[in-house]
Amino acid sequence: MEEIKWHDNYALGVDFIDKEHKQLFSTMNKLLRISEDEEKSEWACREGIKYLKNHTVEHFEHEEEYMRSINYENIDLHKRLHDNFRFDTLPALEEELVETNYSIEAIRHFLGVCIGWVVAHTQTEDMAIVGKMSSKWTNIPHEEEIDSLEQAIIQLTSDMFQMKAKIISEQYTVEDFGKIICNRLIYSGQQKEKWEITLVFEENLLLKMIGRILNTDYQKIDDMIINVTRYITRQLLEKLREHIPSMDLYKIEKEGLLTHEQLVKSFDRSHPPCSLLFDTGEGYFAFCMATSDSDRGKLTSAFDHKEALHAVHQYITAEKTSEADEDGDSEELTESVEKKKKILVVDDSDFMRNRIIGLLAGNYEMTEADSSVSAIKNLTVDRPDLILLDYEMPVCDGRQTLEMIRSDKDIADIPVIFLTGRGDRETVQKVMELKPERYLLKTLPDERIKSNIDAFFEKK
Repeated sequence: MEEIKWHDNYALGVDFIDKEHKQLFSTMNKLLRISEDEEKSEWACREGIKYLKNHTVEHFEHEEEYMRSINYENIDLHKRLHDNFRFDTLPALEEELVETNYSIEAIRHFLGVCIGWVVAHTQTEDMAIVGKMSSKWTNIPHEEEIDSLEQAIIQLTSDMFQMKAKIISEQYTVEDFGKIICNRLIYSGQQKEKWEITLVFEENLLLKMIGRILNTDYQKIDDMIINVTRYITRQLLEKLREHIPSMDLYKIEKEGLLTHEQLVKSFDRSHPPCSLLFDTGEGYFAFCMATSDSDRGKLTSAFDHKEALHAVHQYITAEKTSEADEDGDSEELTESVEKKKKILVVDDSDFMRNRIIGLLAGNYEMTEADSSVSAIKNLTVDRPDLILLDYEMPVCDGRQTLEMIRSDKDIADIPVIFLTGRGDRETVQKVMELKPERYLLKTLPDERIKSNIDAFFEKK
């Protein structure tokens, strides 16, 4: 990423807030350029980051003052998001910068987190202030409850796994932190309410945790690791119940193992009001909690104890199948069903994504992303056979996205077909200079688009 571009879609229509947002974008762009120059980066970035932090904190204060002036009903929740970023996320990032003596990697990590947070916050929570969107964060527990839960989890991580955890974010939104194992437990309460609790472990962290407990060096995830994780998760929740009496976890009803894609869809459908991300220094893990009330009764699918053995085996087999596909291994691990080709649709237009998915879902496994950042995150954990990439996107367009894909050796060989709404000679020439597999006009009839995709796979 070399630049983030301000787009009119980011404008709230409140002049001073829009002006301050533009200033944030400008400052981050300057830091991006400085970080590319190793000779200047440390001193300049130290000053630039200090300025960015001060400007961000000042902007939060101005925005909160505006919300009070218009009696914005969700100001307390919005302020908590601000506080979490300035008092937890920023200090953790600064600590990493100091520990690495402002290394290029740490500076880029700092900027990546800040850019992701600012862009997402501007397009969602800030838009909610002026009524252009509803807030994603509702029913968040009181600060005292969150603090108590955080401290209990940190203490238990130390007691059970001999790892020192620290809170990174109180609003984890399934940001990708590598390959994961995700265990979800559904409890019933004394008053017959449902509790849905999800623990997300980075695979490398999990191997270290289990290895430390069993005094063995594990190199890969297998059935035993998954089953040990399932029951460690239960023990952790039992201990949490002792620390947090209000967690009425009466009886386990169901259990499920989720892929990252399933976890993302679950969050998109109904955002958990409690969603915490921790760093142990050896890897990340997340704790997410919802009740049937906060989740509007829509608890995700799960397996029961009678079919747990089969479900774990299927989960592991699916992981191995994915790895075999990435390695180019043509040997079929399952013979019962022929695996569909997977297509990732990247487009900032909900209408266009829905159109393409509806058109191709009968013959292909479809996934989607509404931005280049989301697409790159998806590619690292859920490799598709083809990417349909919108050429005209805000912030990071198709050209920049393809350049990022081609610069990463692990995903550089994924074929890309551009989608464009413009068929003039100049646009087509710019598109083809990037050497995609081909390009398709969005104005083509549905049957022409589908026949082109079918022809691509037949040729391959």
